[in-house]
Amino acid sequence: MEAAKLVFATSGVDAPVREVAEKAGVGIGTVYRNFPQRSDLIAGVFRREVDACVAEAEELSGSHAPLDALSLWLHRYTQFIATKKGLASALHSGDPAFATLPDYFRENFEPALTALLGRAADAGAIDGDVAPYDLLRAIGNLSVASGEDGADHIHRMVDLLIKGLRFGAARSGGPDGR
Repeated sequence: MEAAKLVFATSGVDAPVREVAEKAGVGIGTVYRNFPQRSDLIAGVFRREVDACVAEAEELSGSHAPLDALSLWLHRYTQFIATKKGLASALHSGDPAFATLPDYFRENFEPALTALLGRAADAGAIDGDVAPYDLLRAIGNLSVASGEDGADHIHRMVDLLIKGLRFGAARSGGPDGR
């Protein structure tokens, strides 16, 4: 799955399965035995990446201050978006094999972000009036930057969003409203 993620991110989801097998160090038969259809592999990579990103939200929440956990996770989410770029053509193809993936995205990401936002708002670090899906979409929209400085630009824009969330806390008089 890791090899498929890397191949999809660089060569797109239409890359030969042979390329995925070579990257994984396995035979092509092994790939087809585990993923009989290309769509199975694509959906598997997508779900795996969603699950890993969601798990990291909980880990960060347990090991960092609320605002730091939120910030670190939002930057991690941009990495997920970068991975998804390789999958975007398949996900928006209209293929019924991918019909459940948008719901999978929302059912997993929204609760993870809701918890991070709630913790940060309870600490007074951000404005608590933020719709998680709006923030996910905003970062998704920001993450389309490309070119040499694309990743740096995305990082700066997410930092700017976080500053905006903090500004809302300052206006509401939260304890961390610097």
